[in-house]
Amino acid sequence: MVNLLEYQGKALFNRYGIPIPEGLLLINKAGIKDEIIHYPAVLKAQVPIGHRGTSGGVQTVKNGAELAEKLNSMQKASFGGFTPKAFLLERLVKHDKELYLSITLDRSKRSPVLIASQSGGVNIEDVPKEEINTFTLNQLEDLPIKIKQQIFALFDIKEVSRFGLYNLLDSMWSLYKGEDAELVEINPLAVSDDILTALDSKIIIDDDALFRHPYIKPDLGTNPLEIKAKKEGISFVKLDGDIGIIANGAGLTMSTIDQIALLGGKPGDFLDLGGTDDPEKVSKAISLVYESKPAVLLINIFGGVTKADTVAEGILLAIKKEKPAFKVVVRLRGFNEEKGRNLLRENGVEAFTDMTEAIHAAVTSVKS
Repeated sequence: MVNLLEYQGKALFNRYGIPIPEGLLLINKAGIKDEIIHYPAVLKAQVPIGHRGTSGGVQTVKNGAELAEKLNSMQKASFGGFTPKAFLLERLVKHDKELYLSITLDRSKRSPVLIASQSGGVNIEDVPKEEINTFTLNQLEDLPIKIKQQIFALFDIKEVSRFGLYNLLDSMWSLYKGEDAELVEINPLAVSDDILTALDSKIIIDDDALFRHPYIKPDLGTNPLEIKAKKEGISFVKLDGDIGIIANGAGLTMSTIDQIALLGGKPGDFLDLGGTDDPEKVSKAISLVYESKPAVLLINIFGGVTKADTVAEGILLAIKKEKPAFKVVVRLRGFNEEKGRNLLRENGVEAFTDMTEAIHAAVTSVKS
């Protein structure tokens, strides 16, 4: 799973005809002539994480001197553990309304879904359910006109913007299918009189399909935990939530994330162990999550040849070493699973057979 940076997502938006603000990608201030920049502008640190604005990663600049000052400050900062190496400078877009649009894969329905809300500009997880509208799509069909009409009515925008919205929705759908995406999100979609503009982008690409998209390059942000995980042969992805996740296999990992969200939890940093049951590797994975300090750690292991008892040994090895302040909840299935669960329970770790029960226990422990 590849989480594109904003500038990478907007490059794809531009390719598919989705309107974006005029802007420049900056690596540093050297060589940038103020006469080619339209002030006021917005300077954005390019890191694969949300909430940049609340931590100083998105700032308005009025002139060249202010740009140099704020760019220098951002280059020294860390946002959610990521140090930005690139910055997006865009023309400030004045607008009257902020909307939300996304297309993502709903694994429970085994279909893509289009999500629309009048409450743009905030995390969709924080929007009341009654303000979120979901439409199930067919991967083999064009976007139905009926869905476009319903979204236009929902957004309550001017008639002159109708076909601009229709074209934008068609472009999102083409991008989702054409780039093997798992998520295409515009938040916010700005409405300026009769003009629609994607102010931000969030695109996640299936990493197994990257060979078909050679123009998608690794991001220019770095995270120490990602680097450590790669050295250990562990897939690590940083998210904004407070429930850390360790699972074995991409499918199980994504399903775990989905179910946490469905139960009202917020998925945090996650690691994919693959098919390993090496106690040392399991221990190192937990140590990595420990560094990100989640409120609770959920470990979800399911396997045929994976030895559940050696996984349990790795979990206990890490707990003994790190002495984490957060709670650890484990769902354990596989060869010698009963032995593994008993070993965990004997050492005070909650262990479950059922995945839903384990996720519920993790989410509940955060809320309590």
